[in-house]
Amino acid sequence: MIFHVKIEKAEDGWFVVECPALPGCVSQGASEEEALVNIREAITARLWAEDQKAAAVLSENSSRPPMVVTV
Repeated sequence: MIFHVKIEKAEDGWFVVECPALPGCVSQGASEEEALVNIREAITARLWAEDQKAAAVLSENSSRPPMVVTV
């Protein structure tokens, strides 16, 4: 998947990066490279958490277990 992110240098010198497609998904790093590595991790964690919530709801509301697809 592809996500656009916004990166800015904060007053303290750290780089803050956010993913507008996932409100609240924000990270930072001492360098731009570190900030980008960290936002990738944050995006992955956010998507995994959302999927876990959806899987729980699907399990409760269906007689069949949810199926898994990869993208």
